[in-house]
Amino acid sequence: MRNALSDPLTLRLALLAWWETHGRHGLPWKLKPDGGRPADGEPLDPLGIWVAEVMLQQTQLPVVLPYWHRWMAAWPQLEALAAADQAEVLLLWQGLGYYSRARRLHQAARHLLTIAPPGQDPWPRTLEGWLALPGLGRTTAGSILSSAFDQPCAILDGNVKRVLARLTAHPVAPDRAAPTFWRFSEILLDPARPRAFNQALMDLGSGVCTPRSPACGVCPWSGACAAYAAGNPARYPVKVASTAPPFQVIGVGLVFDGAGRVLIDQRLEEGLLGGMWEFPGGKQEPGEAIADTIARELREELAIEVAVEEELIRLDHAYSHKRLRFIVHLCRHLAGEPQALASQQVRWVEPKDLGAFPFPAANARIIAALHGHLVKAAIG
Repeated sequence: MRNALSDPLTLRLALLAWWETHGRHGLPWKLKPDGGRPADGEPLDPLGIWVAEVMLQQTQLPVVLPYWHRWMAAWPQLEALAAADQAEVLLLWQGLGYYSRARRLHQAARHLLTIAPPGQDPWPRTLEGWLALPGLGRTTAGSILSSAFDQPCAILDGNVKRVLARLTAHPVAPDRAAPTFWRFSEILLDPARPRAFNQALMDLGSGVCTPRSPACGVCPWSGACAAYAAGNPARYPVKVASTAPPFQVIGVGLVFDGAGRVLIDQRLEEGLLGGMWEFPGGKQEPGEAIADTIARELREELAIEVAVEEELIRLDHAYSHKRLRFIVHLCRHLAGEPQALASQQVRWVEPKDLGAFPFPAANARIIAALHGHLVKAAIG
């Protein structure tokens, strides 16, 4: 195998020349307030970059863009974000998923203002300073520093791993050779133009060196790429054998009181969906009828007795680590004052007001089905 990294200077120049013509230069968080491109070494607003980097951790760029614009319109300064109520933060994040990212952004904004001396710039200028904030790993921290302050910090996101794996035809999966891939990224990084280089490297991975059918014919690094020379770039990066995520059935109860209000509860501040509101329910036990699951879960988690009535909707939802099937039944409250035994709080809510509460994405179809049912019932 050729040593693909033996001439990093030539690789840097080739990549940056390609990027000037073919790169993504319109990302709003990497532009100056007047919409122009920053000069090398010119700082940018860290807040917009930080928010974008966290949103992009688990979400594709086209989805992130409108959320980022709405977020920055709501909280254009760090002080505004820190002063926001968490419910507002989660509501604006609704639909992006992985809600712990929003909670950590909010917590970190407050932390930065707490530790910053009065009247001084609160933004960290070191990798260690960013890594001390909740929810940030080395790639995100390095990307913020290189993007906001043009500091020479390497990155290693999924696109970069794929590019480096093919450039070197590395025989080991990137996640099992992380120190080696970090060294590759550090060797290639242009110390004079780190912001431009890191963006160019990500653009190469997202637009040319794609997971399937890479466009090697237009790649500025094809002449040095070991995988291209071997004739099979799509073989890389080497994959780690994966197992199917577990499947669970969740029984959900839409519990109504005598006034037509529906019961919701707020999740504890933990896990991916911490702080979000949801309709109560839980996992179906082996051999258990779904109506029994709902009645049991509401008894255990809320200390109430319900009559489980007709099924409203069932839907499947996939997370990165598990697959869920929600089976939702209408329920009638029989006895007991709801208690938050496994949640932060419970609340009876008018169905028309559900939109004021941040719910996980899977609940959007449940709410839509509920409104449809109520409309039919009113007509009938």
